Amino acid sequence: MLIELAVRNLGVIDDLHLVLGEGMTALTGETGAGKTLVVDAIELLVGGRADPTMVRSGADEAWVEGRFLVAADEDDADAIELVMARAIPTAGRSRAYVNGRLATIAELADWGGRLVDLHGQHGHQSLLSPVVQRRALDFFAQIDPRPLAEARVLVRSVDEQLAALGGDERARAREIDLLRFQVEELTGAAIIGPDEDERLDVEESALADSAAHQAAAGAVIVAISDEGGAADALGAAIAALAGRAPFASHEARLRALASEMADVASEVRRTGEQISDDPARLEQLRGRRALLHDLRRKYGTSLQEVLSFADDAAARLAELDRHELRAAELDERRGAALAEVAAQAELVARERRAAAPRLAAAVQAHLADLAMPRARLEITVAGEDPCDEVTFELAANPGMPPLPLAKVASGGELARTMLALRLVLTAGPPTLVFDEVDAGIGGEAAVAVGRSLAALGNDHQVLVVTHLPQAAAFAHAHVRVTKETGEDHTVARIEHLDDGGRVVELSRMLSGQPESQTARHHAEELLAAATVEREANT
Repeated sequence: MLIELAVRNLGVIDDLHLVLGEGMTALTGETGAGKTLVVDAIELLVGGRADPTMVRSGADEAWVEGRFLVAADEDDADAIELVMARAIPTAGRSRAYVNGRLATIAELADWGGRLVDLHGQHGHQSLLSPVVQRRALDFFAQIDPRPLAEARVLVRSVDEQLAALGGDERARAREIDLLRFQVEELTGAAIIGPDEDERLDVEESALADSAAHQAAAGAVIVAISDEGGAADALGAAIAALAGRAPFASHEARLRALASEMADVASEVRRTGEQISDDPARLEQLRGRRALLHDLRRKYGTSLQEVLSFADDAAARLAELDRHELRAAELDERRGAALAEVAAQAELVARERRAAAPRLAAAVQAHLADLAMPRARLEITVAGEDPCDEVTFELAANPGMPPLPLAKVASGGELARTMLALRLVLTAGPPTLVFDEVDAGIGGEAAVAVGRSLAALGNDHQVLVVTHLPQAAAFAHAHVRVTKETGEDHTVARIEHLDDGGRVVELSRMLSGQPESQTARHHAEELLAAATVEREANT
């Protein structure tokens, strides 16, 4: 709620200070007195377009400041104060402030959209926005769009996760096929260890020269065994030195040598006996060594490198397999999310199509009381499910095609349509501003407008610029704007009116003769009747 407004050097306003309360406040005065400038000031305060020509002649800049009471919850408990300000220089860009700190115009507009709604001959009218119109329909029909929004968020999240997996699907498939072949080949080879080839080489060598190996073993046995010449010579040497003290150590070494020769002869015999002529085993060894050679040619210079390649390939294949499993899982989740989006979109679309004619009829009923008895309002719901293209269209007079509200020419008709929508919807920012919503009407229609504005004042703060005494009489508070003109200056003044002052102002509005007793009597009667009716409807 706007509780205080200060304006300096804006048009004919020199220095204006306005304190506002709850309910409906009427802002009246002669044409050109500066009433609309108050609305302009509020519009600037909530992010409206600034024009240097608005600055008062002779001043360097205009200044608008507003103090708002912002409810922390629906019960207005723990409300906080928010001060927004706007400076409009004659040269350069305008400046914005929130709670004394520099802010962007976008921040002002963001706060303004939550705090104030302006209706009438101004561009800052939230109900002209297709987004707001869609939300209004949803509010009227009590449509909860959150499940649809959550389903859409889930689809975007899954899409982002799929994108994060990255890579070319075809390239990934080719790599998986190659890695799977390599891993199967290496696993099938069952390499025993990095030294398998060396051990096979030894065994192959033994089998390939088995006859020569056996002959060599026989020759050695003959040479160094007990029957051999070497053994006889060594025995003779030992016998020659036996018992001779100077050669005792040599005798011992010769005896050890004889024992070692006997052991070697025995081992050579056993090894020779184990060597057999096995062509089948030899062929098997040569095939195995050829396989290992082929693996080294493709995967590494040594079996150690081949084994390392096998480990790396298996790890990469597992990673890609996990990728495919993850992608399949995400694809499944995406399909389920898309199905949920479709289901929720169909539900929302069905509810919107059903609610649109009911909302149009409810608004049209109020238009009849607001001097637009033959106006026709239509709400079109178009587009693919969930039918997000919601458009409010108005035909103000018979024979005219309905046009989107944004294209309605008459500001007064547009403002009254907005008032009718507000009466039906009741939701919206806490402060509603109507600039000459009663343009072009009078009599009973003017009373109906005043009654409707006062009804809005039961749960909103309503500021109304009006020329109609019938509307002003319904206000909870009344502010008069006057213009003082000197030889070289014009200044707007603002005044809060008491009951007596209201009677005088209403007399002026009724007859143009505030001193007329007849006009005053009529004004008193009008004010009393409006007050009784307003209080009865509170």
